Amino acid sequence: MTTNILILFLGGLFGAILKYANLNKFDVISAQSHFKDNTVLKTIILTIGLGSIILSVLVGLGFASFHIKPFFLGGIIFGGLIFGSGMAILGYCPGTLVISFGEGSIDALVGIVGGLTAGLVFTYLFPSMQFVLGDNLGKISLLSLTGDHKVLYFILVFIIGVALIYSAFYINKKEKSLNRKWIVSGVSLAILNAIVFLKLTTNRPIGASTSFPYISDSIFNFTENDYFSKIKTPGHWEMIFLLGAFLSALIISLLKKEFKFILLHKEWRKYKGSSVTKRIIWSFIGGFILIIGARMAGGCTSGHIISGGMQLAISSLVFAVFVFIGLSITGKLFYKNNQ
Repeated sequence: MTTNILILFLGGLFGAILKYANLNKFDVISAQSHFKDNTVLKTIILTIGLGSIILSVLVGLGFASFHIKPFFLGGIIFGGLIFGSGMAILGYCPGTLVISFGEGSIDALVGIVGGLTAGLVFTYLFPSMQFVLGDNLGKISLLSLTGDHKVLYFILVFIIGVALIYSAFYINKKEKSLNRKWIVSGVSLAILNAIVFLKLTTNRPIGASTSFPYISDSIFNFTENDYFSKIKTPGHWEMIFLLGAFLSALIISLLKKEFKFILLHKEWRKYKGSSVTKRIIWSFIGGFILIIGARMAGGCTSGHIISGGMQLAISSLVFAVFVFIGLSITGKLFYKNNQ
Protein backbone atom coordinates (compact mmCIF):
# COMPACT_ATOMS: atom_id res chain seq x y z
CA MET A 1 0.00 0.00 0.00
CA THR A 2 2.81 2.40 0.93
CA THR A 3 4.57 1.72 -2.37
CA ASN A 4 1.39 2.32 -4.36
CA ILE A 5 0.84 5.66 -2.59
CA LEU A 6 4.39 6.69 -3.48
CA ILE A 7 3.87 5.74 -7.12
CA LEU A 8 0.56 7.60 -7.15
CA PHE A 9 2.27 10.68 -5.70
CA LEU A 10 5.10 10.55 -8.25
CA GLY A 11 2.53 10.22 -11.02
CA GLY A 12 0.76 13.25 -9.62
CA LEU A 13 3.98 15.26 -9.82
CA PHE A 14 4.46 14.05 -13.40
CA GLY A 15 0.98 15.23 -14.36
CA ALA A 16 1.44 18.60 -12.65
CA ILE A 17 4.80 19.21 -14.35
CA LEU A 18 3.49 18.50 -17.85
CA LYS A 19 0.31 20.46 -17.25
CA TYR A 20 2.26 23.49 -15.98
CA ALA A 21 3.91 24.03 -19.37
CA ASN A 22 0.92 22.76 -21.40
CA LEU A 23 3.04 19.87 -22.66
CA ASN A 24 -0.01 17.61 -22.60
CA LYS A 25 -2.13 19.84 -24.83
CA PHE A 26 -3.28 18.71 -28.27
CA ASP A 27 -2.56 22.14 -29.74
CA VAL A 28 1.05 22.05 -28.49
CA ILE A 29 1.87 18.48 -29.55
CA SER A 30 0.13 18.68 -32.93
CA ALA A 31 1.91 21.98 -33.61
CA GLN A 32 5.21 20.25 -32.82
CA SER A 33 4.47 17.70 -35.53
CA HIS A 34 4.85 20.39 -38.19
CA PHE A 35 7.38 22.43 -36.18
CA LYS A 36 5.02 25.33 -35.63
CA ASP A 37 5.78 25.12 -31.88
CA ASN A 38 8.94 23.46 -30.52
CA THR A 39 7.97 23.46 -26.85
CA VAL A 40 7.89 19.65 -26.69
CA LEU A 41 11.23 19.26 -28.46
CA LYS A 42 12.97 21.87 -26.29
CA THR A 43 11.67 20.33 -23.08
CA ILE A 44 12.68 16.79 -24.03
CA ILE A 45 16.19 17.85 -25.05
CA LEU A 46 16.66 19.86 -21.84
CA THR A 47 15.33 16.98 -19.71
CA ILE A 48 17.65 14.44 -21.33
CA GLY A 49 20.66 16.75 -21.16
CA LEU A 50 20.31 17.69 -17.50
CA GLY A 51 18.89 14.31 -16.50
CA SER A 52 21.78 12.36 -18.03
CA ILE A 53 24.27 14.27 -15.86
CA ILE A 54 22.21 13.95 -12.67
CA LEU A 55 21.44 10.26 -13.20
CA SER A 56 25.03 9.33 -14.05
CA VAL A 57 26.23 10.93 -10.81
CA LEU A 58 23.57 9.07 -8.80
CA VAL A 59 24.49 5.75 -10.43
CA GLY A 60 28.17 6.44 -9.89
CA LEU A 61 27.53 7.04 -6.18
CA GLY A 62 25.50 3.84 -5.96
CA PHE A 63 22.20 5.58 -5.23
CA ALA A 64 20.51 4.45 -8.45
CA SER A 65 20.77 1.82 -11.18
CA PHE A 66 20.46 1.94 -14.94
CA HIS A 67 17.57 0.13 -16.62
CA ILE A 68 18.55 0.04 -20.29
CA LYS A 69 15.98 -1.11 -22.83
CA PRO A 70 17.22 -3.79 -25.28
CA PHE A 71 17.89 -2.83 -28.88
CA PHE A 72 15.53 -4.71 -31.20
CA LEU A 73 16.43 -3.07 -34.51
CA GLY A 74 13.13 -3.67 -36.31
CA GLY A 75 11.05 -2.84 -33.26
CA ILE A 76 12.93 0.39 -32.60
CA ILE A 77 12.87 1.65 -36.19
CA PHE A 78 9.38 0.57 -37.28
CA GLY A 79 7.94 1.13 -33.82
CA GLY A 80 9.43 4.61 -33.73
CA LEU A 81 7.99 5.57 -37.11
CA ILE A 82 4.56 4.18 -36.23
CA PHE A 83 4.57 5.79 -32.79
CA GLY A 84 5.55 9.17 -34.25
CA SER A 85 2.79 8.91 -36.83
CA GLY A 86 0.21 8.07 -34.17
CA MET A 87 1.43 10.91 -31.97
CA ALA A 88 0.98 13.40 -34.82
CA ILE A 89 -2.53 12.23 -35.69
CA LEU A 90 -3.71 11.89 -32.10
CA GLY A 91 -1.94 14.95 -30.73
CA TYR A 92 -0.98 13.13 -27.54
CA CYS A 93 1.49 10.53 -26.29
CA PRO A 94 0.52 7.79 -23.80
CA GLY A 95 1.29 9.85 -20.71
CA THR A 96 -0.32 13.08 -21.90
CA LEU A 97 -3.49 11.22 -22.91
CA VAL A 98 -4.55 10.66 -19.30
CA ILE A 99 -3.48 14.16 -18.24
CA SER A 100 -5.57 15.79 -20.96
CA PHE A 101 -8.48 13.49 -20.14
CA GLY A 102 -8.20 14.76 -16.58
CA GLU A 103 -8.71 18.26 -17.99
CA GLY A 104 -11.83 17.16 -19.87
CA SER A 105 -10.51 16.37 -23.35
CA ILE A 106 -12.95 13.88 -24.89
CA ASP A 107 -10.64 13.15 -27.83
CA ALA A 108 -8.04 12.00 -25.30
CA LEU A 109 -10.58 9.54 -23.88
CA VAL A 110 -11.25 8.21 -27.39
CA GLY A 111 -7.48 7.90 -27.87
CA ILE A 112 -7.25 5.92 -24.63
CA VAL A 113 -9.92 3.52 -25.92
CA GLY A 114 -7.95 3.16 -29.16
CA GLY A 115 -4.79 2.52 -27.17
CA LEU A 116 -6.45 -0.11 -24.98
CA THR A 117 -7.73 -1.85 -28.10
CA ALA A 118 -4.22 -1.79 -29.54
CA GLY A 119 -2.84 -3.26 -26.31
CA LEU A 120 -5.17 -6.24 -26.58
CA VAL A 121 -4.39 -6.72 -30.28
CA PHE A 122 -0.64 -6.49 -29.69
CA THR A 123 -0.77 -9.12 -26.97
CA TYR A 124 -2.54 -11.44 -29.39
CA LEU A 125 -0.09 -10.73 -32.24
CA PHE A 126 3.10 -10.68 -30.16
CA PRO A 127 4.09 -14.34 -30.70
CA SER A 128 4.05 -13.85 -34.47
CA MET A 129 5.81 -10.48 -34.52
CA GLN A 130 9.32 -11.56 -33.65
CA PHE A 131 10.47 -11.47 -37.28
CA VAL A 132 9.42 -7.81 -37.45
CA LEU A 133 10.97 -6.85 -34.13
CA GLY A 134 14.27 -8.46 -35.07
CA ASP A 135 17.04 -9.92 -32.95
CA ASN A 136 17.97 -8.52 -29.56
CA LEU A 137 21.23 -6.61 -30.09
CA GLY A 138 21.65 -6.12 -26.37
CA LYS A 139 21.35 -3.34 -23.80
CA ILE A 140 23.75 -0.91 -25.42
CA SER A 141 24.52 2.45 -23.82
CA LEU A 142 27.31 4.98 -23.55
CA LEU A 143 28.39 3.21 -20.35
CA SER A 144 28.69 -0.18 -22.06
CA LEU A 145 30.47 1.36 -25.05
CA THR A 146 33.13 2.99 -22.82
CA GLY A 147 33.67 -0.23 -20.88
CA ASP A 148 35.71 0.16 -17.72
CA HIS A 149 36.85 3.68 -18.60
CA LYS A 150 34.66 5.40 -15.99
CA VAL A 151 36.51 8.70 -16.21
CA LEU A 152 36.01 8.82 -19.97
CA TYR A 153 32.35 7.94 -19.47
CA PHE A 154 31.67 10.79 -17.06
CA ILE A 155 33.54 13.25 -19.26
CA LEU A 156 31.46 12.23 -22.28
CA VAL A 157 28.22 12.38 -20.25
CA PHE A 158 29.04 15.93 -19.16
CA ILE A 159 29.92 17.02 -22.70
CA ILE A 160 26.80 15.44 -24.22
CA GLY A 161 24.59 16.75 -21.42
CA VAL A 162 25.85 20.32 -21.75
CA ALA A 163 25.56 20.14 -25.55
CA LEU A 164 21.92 19.05 -25.29
CA ILE A 165 21.09 21.76 -22.77
CA TYR A 166 22.70 24.36 -25.04
CA SER A 167 20.74 22.97 -28.02
CA ALA A 168 17.44 23.41 -26.18
CA PHE A 169 18.18 27.06 -25.41
CA TYR A 170 19.50 27.61 -28.93
CA ILE A 171 16.20 26.38 -30.40
CA ASN A 172 14.35 28.67 -28.02
CA LYS A 173 16.52 31.62 -29.07
CA LYS A 174 15.82 30.95 -32.73
CA GLU A 175 12.11 30.84 -31.98
CA LYS A 176 12.39 34.11 -30.06
CA SER A 177 9.97 32.69 -27.54
CA LEU A 178 9.38 34.54 -24.29
CA ASN A 179 7.73 31.53 -22.65
CA ARG A 180 9.96 30.10 -19.90
CA LYS A 181 7.61 27.47 -18.49
CA TRP A 182 9.26 24.79 -20.60
CA ILE A 183 12.50 25.40 -18.70
CA VAL A 184 10.83 24.81 -15.34
CA SER A 185 9.14 21.66 -16.65
CA GLY A 186 12.32 20.36 -18.29
CA VAL A 187 14.37 20.76 -15.12
CA SER A 188 11.55 19.32 -13.01
CA LEU A 189 11.15 16.29 -15.29
CA ALA A 190 14.88 15.58 -15.10
CA ILE A 191 14.79 15.71 -11.29
CA LEU A 192 11.58 13.66 -11.06
CA ASN A 193 12.99 10.96 -13.34
CA ALA A 194 16.17 10.83 -11.27
CA ILE A 195 14.08 10.45 -8.09
CA VAL A 196 12.09 7.59 -9.63
CA PHE A 197 15.38 5.85 -10.53
CA LEU A 198 16.61 5.99 -6.91
CA LYS A 199 16.94 2.69 -5.08
CA LEU A 200 15.21 4.29 -2.10
CA THR A 201 12.08 5.05 -4.15
CA THR A 202 11.09 2.75 -7.03
CA ASN A 203 14.41 1.80 -8.68
CA ARG A 204 12.96 1.91 -12.20
CA PRO A 205 12.36 4.36 -15.05
CA ILE A 206 9.18 6.33 -15.64
CA GLY A 207 6.90 4.79 -18.27
CA ALA A 208 3.34 4.87 -19.58
CA SER A 209 2.58 2.69 -22.60
CA THR A 210 2.92 -0.72 -20.90
CA SER A 211 -0.17 0.08 -18.84
CA PHE A 212 -2.38 -0.08 -21.96
CA PRO A 213 -1.95 -3.80 -22.77
CA TYR A 214 -1.82 -4.54 -19.03
CA ILE A 215 -5.23 -2.94 -18.43
CA SER A 216 -6.92 -4.30 -21.55
CA ASP A 217 -5.54 -7.83 -21.05
CA SER A 218 -6.70 -7.75 -17.42
CA ILE A 219 -10.19 -6.54 -18.37
CA PHE A 220 -10.66 -9.31 -20.94
CA ASN A 221 -8.85 -11.90 -18.82
CA PHE A 222 -6.27 -12.44 -21.56
CA THR A 223 -3.50 -13.03 -19.04
CA GLU A 224 -2.37 -16.61 -19.63
CA ASN A 225 0.30 -15.77 -22.17
CA ASP A 226 4.01 -14.96 -22.26
CA TYR A 227 3.53 -11.30 -23.15
CA PHE A 228 1.29 -10.52 -20.18
CA SER A 229 3.74 -12.30 -17.89
CA LYS A 230 6.43 -10.03 -19.27
CA ILE A 231 4.52 -6.78 -18.77
CA LYS A 232 2.59 -7.61 -15.58
CA THR A 233 4.90 -5.87 -13.12
CA PRO A 234 5.76 -2.72 -15.13
CA GLY A 235 2.19 -2.51 -16.42
CA HIS A 236 0.77 -2.43 -12.89
CA TRP A 237 3.33 0.22 -11.84
CA GLU A 238 2.55 2.42 -14.83
CA MET A 239 -1.20 2.08 -14.30
CA ILE A 240 -0.92 3.51 -10.79
CA PHE A 241 1.54 6.17 -11.99
CA LEU A 242 -0.85 7.32 -14.73
CA LEU A 243 -3.75 7.29 -12.28
CA GLY A 244 -1.76 9.77 -10.22
CA ALA A 245 -1.17 11.91 -13.31
CA PHE A 246 -4.88 11.83 -14.16
CA LEU A 247 -5.97 12.79 -10.64
CA SER A 248 -3.39 15.57 -10.51
CA ALA A 249 -4.63 17.09 -13.77
CA LEU A 250 -8.25 16.72 -12.69
CA ILE A 251 -7.73 18.34 -9.29
CA ILE A 252 -5.62 21.21 -10.62
CA SER A 253 -8.10 21.87 -13.43
CA LEU A 254 -11.03 21.95 -11.00
CA LEU A 255 -9.21 24.17 -8.50
CA LYS A 256 -8.17 26.61 -11.23
CA LYS A 257 -11.63 26.38 -12.81
CA GLU A 258 -10.08 25.26 -16.09
CA PHE A 259 -11.87 21.93 -16.40
CA LYS A 260 -13.80 21.84 -19.66
CA PHE A 261 -15.19 19.07 -21.83
CA ILE A 262 -13.74 19.56 -25.30
CA LEU A 263 -13.42 17.44 -28.43
CA LEU A 264 -12.35 19.82 -31.18
CA HIS A 265 -9.26 21.83 -30.30
CA LYS A 266 -8.14 25.03 -32.00
CA GLU A 267 -5.40 23.43 -34.11
CA TRP A 268 -7.70 20.59 -35.17
CA ARG A 269 -10.41 23.01 -36.29
CA LYS A 270 -7.84 25.04 -38.20
CA TYR A 271 -6.55 22.15 -40.28
CA LYS A 272 -9.22 19.44 -40.17
CA GLY A 273 -12.52 21.29 -39.78
CA SER A 274 -15.38 20.98 -37.29
CA SER A 275 -16.59 17.44 -37.98
CA VAL A 276 -17.07 15.65 -34.66
CA THR A 277 -17.20 12.26 -36.36
CA LYS A 278 -13.89 12.86 -38.12
CA ARG A 279 -12.14 13.79 -34.88
CA ILE A 280 -13.51 10.76 -33.04
CA ILE A 281 -12.43 8.38 -35.81
CA TRP A 282 -8.94 9.87 -36.08
CA SER A 283 -8.52 9.97 -32.30
CA PHE A 284 -9.25 6.23 -32.11
CA ILE A 285 -6.93 5.47 -35.04
CA GLY A 286 -4.20 7.68 -33.60
CA GLY A 287 -4.44 6.03 -30.19
CA PHE A 288 -4.37 2.57 -31.76
CA ILE A 289 -1.32 3.35 -33.90
CA LEU A 290 0.43 5.08 -31.01
CA ILE A 291 0.31 2.07 -28.69
CA ILE A 292 1.15 -0.45 -31.41
CA GLY A 293 4.31 1.56 -32.16
CA ALA A 294 5.16 1.94 -28.49
CA ARG A 295 4.79 -1.78 -27.81
CA MET A 296 6.86 -2.68 -30.86
CA ALA A 297 9.68 -0.48 -29.59
CA GLY A 298 9.20 -1.41 -25.93
CA GLY A 299 8.45 2.11 -24.71
CA CYS A 300 7.11 5.57 -25.43
CA THR A 301 8.00 9.23 -24.98
CA SER A 302 8.40 9.04 -21.21
CA GLY A 303 9.70 5.49 -20.86
CA HIS A 304 11.95 5.34 -23.91
CA ILE A 305 12.89 8.79 -25.16
CA ILE A 306 13.18 10.61 -21.81
CA SER A 307 14.04 7.84 -19.31
CA GLY A 308 16.15 5.96 -21.86
CA GLY A 309 17.69 9.16 -23.19
CA MET A 310 18.80 10.13 -19.68
CA GLN A 311 20.65 6.80 -19.55
CA LEU A 312 22.14 7.55 -22.98
CA ALA A 313 20.80 4.18 -24.14
CA ILE A 314 21.40 3.65 -27.85
CA SER A 315 18.01 1.96 -28.36
CA SER A 316 16.23 4.97 -26.85
CA LEU A 317 18.22 7.57 -28.77
CA VAL A 318 17.63 5.77 -32.07
CA PHE A 319 13.95 5.40 -31.17
CA ALA A 320 13.76 9.17 -30.56
CA VAL A 321 15.18 9.90 -34.00
CA PHE A 322 12.65 7.69 -35.79
CA VAL A 323 9.78 9.01 -33.65
CA PHE A 324 10.53 12.55 -34.78
CA ILE A 325 10.87 11.37 -38.38
CA GLY A 326 7.45 9.73 -38.21
CA LEU A 327 6.03 12.70 -36.31
CA SER A 328 7.28 15.33 -38.75
CA ILE A 329 6.41 13.46 -41.96
CA THR A 330 2.90 12.64 -40.75
CA GLY A 331 2.42 16.13 -39.35
CA LYS A 332 3.40 17.73 -42.64
CA LEU A 333 1.03 15.51 -44.61
CA PHE A 334 -1.84 15.36 -42.12
CA TYR A 335 -2.11 18.99 -41.05
CA LYS A 336 -2.90 20.80 -44.23
CA ASN A 337 -5.69 23.26 -44.91
CA ASN A 338 -7.65 20.66 -46.86
CA GLN A 339 -10.95 20.64 -45.02
